[in-house]
Amino acid sequence: MTAQPPPPPERAVVLLIDDAPDTVRMIAEALDDAGYTVLVATDGATALKRIERVIPDAVLLDACMPGMDGFETCRRLKQAPGMRTVPVIFMTGLAETERLVEGLSAGGIDYLVKPVVPDELVARLQAHLRVAREMNAAMRAHGGGDAPPPPGLLPNPLTQREMDVLEWVARGKTNRDVAEILNMSPRTVNKHLEHIYEKLGVETRTAAVAQFARLARD
Repeated sequence: MTAQPPPPPERAVVLLIDDAPDTVRMIAEALDDAGYTVLVATDGATALKRIERVIPDAVLLDACMPGMDGFETCRRLKQAPGMRTVPVIFMTGLAETERLVEGLSAGGIDYLVKPVVPDELVARLQAHLRVAREMNAAMRAHGGGDAPPPPGLLPNPLTQREMDVLEWVARGKTNRDVAEILNMSPRTVNKHLEHIYEKLGVETRTAAVAQFARLARD
């Protein structure tokens, strides 16, 4: 009897939001070649309708669009059921730091400067999807509300502010980036990290980040 081939792996769904046809065509082709299913919306309102039917695994979002801009679109996407942990990557031609920080504060986790380089886009997307899967798995594991943690796992010793700092560090941000995003001084970020290391019993940034998925909570 001939063995049946294994089913193909499920393709991650990426919602691409951009009003520039050439950009949409180029990115959609690159993502399709990389094995992703691409949904397209040319404005924020259409994007909000798309997620009523399908929750994507990631969102690529143009910062500058007519009408509802990318920042407001991101805020509204993050308010929708099922979208809180979906990574949003901005695509922007803007160089002003305050505008990039606005995008991160709106719920984005990264940005790419246009014109987008397909290989860089795919690499960053893969990294953020991996972190998102780990976060979701950790939250599902603790989805029992008041249920005790699984054997071998201690309760989360970190404060919410320390978790906020560690989350952005886990997403690859520098201390200065974290300070701007969370509206605190770099010195305060350093103090939070010192407390995080002490509470987790680790010595390095990498070791602390490795524990983030386990500590993630709703």
